[in-house]
Amino acid sequence: MKNSILLLLAFVFVLKIDAQTTTIIPNPNDSRAITTGMPFTLIAPDARSAGMGDMGVATSVDAFSQQWNSSKYAFSEAKSGVGISYTPYLSKLVNDIGLAYLTYYNRLDERSAFAASFKYFGLGEIEFRLNESDIGTIQKPNELQLDVSYALKLSDQFAMSVAMRYLRSDLRLNYDNSDASAAGTFGVDISGYYQSEEEAYNSYNGRWRAGFAIQNVGPKFKYDDAGPDNFQPTNLRLGAGFDFIFDQYNKVSVTAEVAKLLVPTPPILGTEYNFTDNNDNGVYDEDIDDLGTVVQENVIYQGQTQDVNFLSGMFQSFGDAPGGFSEEIKEFTYSLGAEYMYQDSFAFRLGYFNEAEEKGARKFLALGAGFKYNVINIDMSYLFSASKVQSPLEGTLRFGLTFNLGAGTYREY
Repeated sequence: MKNSILLLLAFVFVLKIDAQTTTIIPNPNDSRAITTGMPFTLIAPDARSAGMGDMGVATSVDAFSQQWNSSKYAFSEAKSGVGISYTPYLSKLVNDIGLAYLTYYNRLDERSAFAASFKYFGLGEIEFRLNESDIGTIQKPNELQLDVSYALKLSDQFAMSVAMRYLRSDLRLNYDNSDASAAGTFGVDISGYYQSEEEAYNSYNGRWRAGFAIQNVGPKFKYDDAGPDNFQPTNLRLGAGFDFIFDQYNKVSVTAEVAKLLVPTPPILGTEYNFTDNNDNGVYDEDIDDLGTVVQENVIYQGQTQDVNFLSGMFQSFGDAPGGFSEEIKEFTYSLGAEYMYQDSFAFRLGYFNEAEEKGARKFLALGAGFKYNVINIDMSYLFSASKVQSPLEGTLRFGLTFNLGAGTYREY
């Protein structure tokens, strides 16, 4: 009898131990936005693309195509060209932060073209002082990007391109740390562009355009030895458009573009606790069960780990959003743009850009204009924010200057 009672008590004790289990409580306000290193590479550097809602993968060729889709250079009617642009950044707060861009292209022959570009993002001057009597020191953090590309026509209407890129980010402030150094890495772009022949419709002629680009494909990097690995802003762009050619003087081009970062979505993190399962259902119920001690912090509650290499991260990015398919769709941004061209001498542009609120909340309208005199093009654009989150480019007037050398050397239409 005594042994039976002891056995029963032991059995009850085991059940009580089994009732002790773990649960993960998600952290409040976990950000759903995807973050990468060197995001300056995604800023639209030229006024023409900015005036149409930050798009360029499927618009017609211009000197600044290197930023969006370098395969377009194979359709340039000019032999070569130089583009220069400047974009003030946070202009309402400071006057020494800006993005400068210089690009050069050369159409080598009927089927191929070469291009190179340089982008510089200066973050102004920062003064450091140890105390009020210290004379201080001035530092100028900056980031830069150097590209070269080669485009080749695979048919009369379709071309592809490969671009190589070097990225450097010198954001570490070396005042009391002699070991501070810049972060550097390299990336690759693969792009394609289709442009149909001009076709006759009922009351106008028309031409179709389409393009794709996979940009900044390259290894992860660190800003410092002890810091985490950062993904490059690997980006997928898809676009299509149509040119309404009403006569030799008037043309209207409409274009749509979608883009997605090919970077893993941050998982929802939480804290793992021991809890007493009072109703023996294996699930924590805050009204019934007793929450115990912390087992581990910052464990994955929902989603997948970001601790993968850049290639795995690209494929993972299409299906790792904790919210499933509905969240994956929100990771696409889209742009809609239109350009009216009169006699190839004057252009008026309008664009809209949209990003889901959970993924960054960038929404804005853009206006732009362009003027052509002889071999010189002058472009400008202006941005109006349509989001609760103010854009750093709100109220910014951007300028671009293009020199088209050997215009009319090639005939594409």
